[in-house]
Parts: sequence; C-alpha cells; structure tokens
Amino acid sequence: MTDFEFTFALFGLLLGLSLAEVLSGLARAIEARLRLGAGLRIGWLTPLLGAFVFLDLLSFWQAAWVARDVIQVSGLTLMTVSAFAGAYYLAAALVFPRGIAADTDLDDHFFRIRRIVIGVMFILLLVQLAFYAGTPELSVRLMNPLALSLTAVLAALMITAMVVRGPLWTRLAMIALVGRYIIVYLI
Repeated sequence: MTDFEFTFALFGLLLGLSLAEVLSGLARAIEARLRLGAGLRIGWLTPLLGAFVFLDLLSFWQAAWVARDVIQVSGLTLMTVSAFAGAYYLAAALVFPRGIAADTDLDDHFFRIRRIVIGVMFILLLVQLAFYAGTPELSVRLMNPLALSLTAVLAALMITAMVVRGPLWTRLAMIALVGRYIIVYLI
C-alpha cells in the first residue's frame, strides 16, 4: 500500500460521507415536499448550494489525485487531511436543514447558512492553493494561465455569493458558481 493509498482511505471516507450528506439532504427536502405539500418551499438557492458543494467536493477529490505523488504518511498529514475533509463535511451537513416543517422556506435557510458554508469552502480553497504553492512538484500547476484564471473566477464568484444581497443576484451568483464547475469539467 502506498502512502497515498493509506492516506486516501481516510480522506476518501470523509469526502464520501460529505457527498452522501449533500445527496441525503436533497432527498430529505424532496421527501418533505411530497409529504408536507405546497407549504414547503424548496426554491432554487439551497439546491444550487448543494450542487456547488457537490461539484467542489469532486474537484478536491481530483486535486488529491494530482497530489498523490507528494503525499507522505505522517501524523501531521493525517491530522491535516482529517481537518480538511472534516471541514468539507461540516459545510455539506449544513446545506440542507435537518428538520423540515410544513412552512419551511429553503431559500430562507440558504441565507442563514450561505456565509458559513461558502466561507468554509473558500478557506479550504486558500489552504489548497497554499499547499500547492509550497510544494515544488505542484507549484508549477499554479503557473498555468487557464488554471489561474479559473481559480480567480471561482474565488470571485464565491465572495460574490457570500456578500450579494437579494434573491435574484444571489441566485445568479450561485448559478454562475455551478456553471463554472460544469464548464471546467467539460473542458
């Protein structure tokens, strides 16, 4: 077993739980809507946040693969990986509410938790960039103009989604975040 395989077993478990958390939250919301009827408003914002978290998790899973050759097993590595993946789980767990009442509006829930969820993910992006910059084998990837541009767009959209006011502009920011990932995955 390589160092990467050993470390990724823990990392993959936590990221997998994060993906499952987003999907189960969406399933809870749909089930509650079917059970409780028209009083429950799912809206667009929380599902878009769920899609963004899901796609961002996939991108980090891919980034872990890129870093596979520089991963070494150590206490620091295991703690860092656990903290990083644990932060993703925290963000994923907050996307959809646990208890959904008949008068719940998931757009209201989004506005309560968006800064926490997107803020955690923004910090994780900065940590990942710092790791790449501090690792000679990975730092060359940061010099790619396309990668730099796409990362700058991601950071700008994340900040916008955290600070913009009003449902229309917020919805547009979230659509842009999800759309950016879809475009990146298709390139």
